Amino acid sequence: MNKTGNGQVKDRHQALGLSDQQVLEMYQNMVLARKVDERMWLLNRAGKIPFLVSCQGHEAAQVGAAYALEPTKDFLCPYYRDMGMVIVFGMTAKELMLSAFAKAGDPNSGGRQMPGHFGSKRLNILSGSSVVTSQVPHAVGIALSGKIERKNLIVLTAFGEGSSNQGEFHEAANFAGVHKLPVIFFCENNKYAISVPLSKQVACESIADRAIGYGFSGISVDGNDPLEVYKVTKEAVDRAKRGEGPTLIEAVVYRLVPHSSDDDDRTYRSREEVEEARKKDPLLSFSHYLKDLGILDEAKEKEIHDRMLMEVDEATEYAENAPDSAPEDALKHVYAE
Repeated sequence: MNKTGNGQVKDRHQALGLSDQQVLEMYQNMVLARKVDERMWLLNRAGKIPFLVSCQGHEAAQVGAAYALEPTKDFLCPYYRDMGMVIVFGMTAKELMLSAFAKAGDPNSGGRQMPGHFGSKRLNILSGSSVVTSQVPHAVGIALSGKIERKNLIVLTAFGEGSSNQGEFHEAANFAGVHKLPVIFFCENNKYAISVPLSKQVACESIADRAIGYGFSGISVDGNDPLEVYKVTKEAVDRAKRGEGPTLIEAVVYRLVPHSSDDDDRTYRSREEVEEARKKDPLLSFSHYLKDLGILDEAKEKEIHDRMLMEVDEATEYAENAPDSAPEDALKHVYAE
């Protein structure tokens, strides 16, 4: 907890230019992401949705980073775990549930893609692919086109630390560094590439250390702190707008649940390790910060949780009863007509 000399809690968010209402919205978006995610786990275990890649433990990093962008102008190239980011950019619980149930009204892909493959032309969210790390060079391409057309836009692409070992990341980072493109490489380091611990993935101390090899800034930040993530991402945005090129941000987080609904994380990490990480749950720590400042109290917190739960209930019912895709639409948009 940050305090001033007289023992008062330090108002960190206002020092960053964020209002009380904005940080309350950040918390609300984190809660919504968590509740959608928790509901999807229940639906999967009940056999109602086929698959889930969870965002639990990543919410602070995702929401903090997305708040530093301009959703109507900037572009987001997320990876499959970025539910918090796409919520900030305008995706609703109803749209996320339509995707999970693979319904015709799914705005991401009309029910064709696996859940977590976000995409929206309307919201400036690049359509994702199951090929790991493919969104990273695509983000660099968008940044290049934006620079050529003098649109002054920023592109943020997110990925896990395992993706930072792929050729696509290195090629994209090299190209972006050479051409000083306005792109932010946002690595959500949750310490496990599915079941492979960080110590067996990389030899360097930090993923952020890789940036210097490509000629731009790299910074590692506590991904459980949405305000710190916002701060470094906003600084990266400002650098890019000044023409100083990319930034690599490593948000150190912890995945609180298995890699996916098909994974059993008990085979590669202890329950003690997971429970210790839960003590640093970003929803709890951010709630404490807001309460210490008097922005949030028990009654307001309950109201937010109840309202977000109602939104998830309504979204679930709507999506479960929504029309399925028509069989004859299977090849729609696949071939030119």
